[in-house]
Amino acid sequence: MQDAKLLLVDDDPDVLLAARLLLKRHVSTVDIEKNPEKLPFLLNNNRYDAIVLDMNFQRDVSSGREGFAWLDRILDIDPKARVVLFTAYGDVEMAVRAIKAGAVDFVLKPWQNDKFLDTIRGAVEGRKDRSGGAEGASSVLGKESNGKEQSDKKSTKQTNIIGSAMRPVLDTVEQVAPTDANVLILGENGTGKDLIARAIHDQSLRKDKPFVSVDVGALTESLFESELFGHVKGAFTDARDDRAGRFEEANGGTIFLDEIGNLTPSQQARLLTVLQQRQVTRVGSNKARPVDVRLICATNADLNERVAERAFRQDLLYRINTIELHLPPLRERPSDIAPLAEFFLKKYAKQYNRSVSGLSPALLAEMKQYRWPGNVRELQHAVERAIILARPELARPELGQGTMLQPESFVFRNGTSVASPVNETLQLEDMERQLIHQAMQKHRGSITDVARELGLSRQALYRRLEKFGL
Repeated sequence: MQDAKLLLVDDDPDVLLAARLLLKRHVSTVDIEKNPEKLPFLLNNNRYDAIVLDMNFQRDVSSGREGFAWLDRILDIDPKARVVLFTAYGDVEMAVRAIKAGAVDFVLKPWQNDKFLDTIRGAVEGRKDRSGGAEGASSVLGKESNGKEQSDKKSTKQTNIIGSAMRPVLDTVEQVAPTDANVLILGENGTGKDLIARAIHDQSLRKDKPFVSVDVGALTESLFESELFGHVKGAFTDARDDRAGRFEEANGGTIFLDEIGNLTPSQQARLLTVLQQRQVTRVGSNKARPVDVRLICATNADLNERVAERAFRQDLLYRINTIELHLPPLRERPSDIAPLAEFFLKKYAKQYNRSVSGLSPALLAEMKQYRWPGNVRELQHAVERAIILARPELARPELGQGTMLQPESFVFRNGTSVASPVNETLQLEDMERQLIHQAMQKHRGSITDVARELGLSRQALYRRLEKFGL
């Protein structure tokens, strides 16, 4: 992890100094900060491989409420952030709660140097694993159900990531990937659009160049140009250095613009200009810089309908949809539910060190009847949740093959299936999820309208959609 960049946030300067001295010998950059209020600025202007966050600041002594609040704020800004929580007060219950809230690990003070380093190493390597490669795609799309190699000798990357119902999509991926055609990936939230984008890049002629992913729907008007096109020193308050934007970072490779259907008209106009001219101009500069990128976009919106409503530019749509890929929702591919669920079960049983060997036939039957509104992402989160909350008396032995998850140990996210919520916190989570789901249906997936009705920022709504698998 020598090239990693870390951020440490703690109100105790002695803790910051000690941790920095330890970590400086193992990573390239260690930024420290006493004031958590500066987190939004730091995260919007830097990319960290891992963040170590204290759970208790000035206003709070030992409950960890502030840490969980700041964890949620960090994940609103960057849903892929790898956060390790740091506290002198903790127990097993708090550790489980931290993991469920989105943290990747939990460290108690005073720490043991070797264990602390192992934790940071795991967080950094986890970020790399999530950012690319065929194995990343396999964690969502699932492996071939029969486990056999394809006789037609197709790409190893492709055969490792398919579920049987995804074969037509991946056949198109293999055909399109070697070209430089712009690709628009359409599908509901949770169907794996980002991983299909990565699969296209990995099979393209640009595979050895950067793959840069941007959730453009989460960018505010003020950050849009700076984030995508960069800025020069002094362009605005706190612009202390020149900074390349995401298009420049992707030069020679692929840029993936997720949630492109949520761009405002002014953002659409600025993006169209860059795509037409194949050059960017940093904020505060008059110098145009050429860029050579392969463009992949994704959305869950019906862009043709938005064009008809004059909410999306038709000329921009023509620029981005040379090839369209439609990802089927999980409810239309029930044959993939069992292999996907088994894949996630093995992954999380190992991650959380739980002796769960499989899913009972009764549970699989329930899962195939469920509609999975959050698609594969909801299935992944549901299996993870069941593994964390599983009780030995519910995961009872069957046929001498170890313990299996049963229907009564499994909680579906909308609370409509066989199990009741485990506690009051889960009841509140289910209510929140249901409200967001209803609002998404009412406003036909419009993030702006849903956020306005619920009184949330767009970033906070994106965080909750990710959290609930919607």
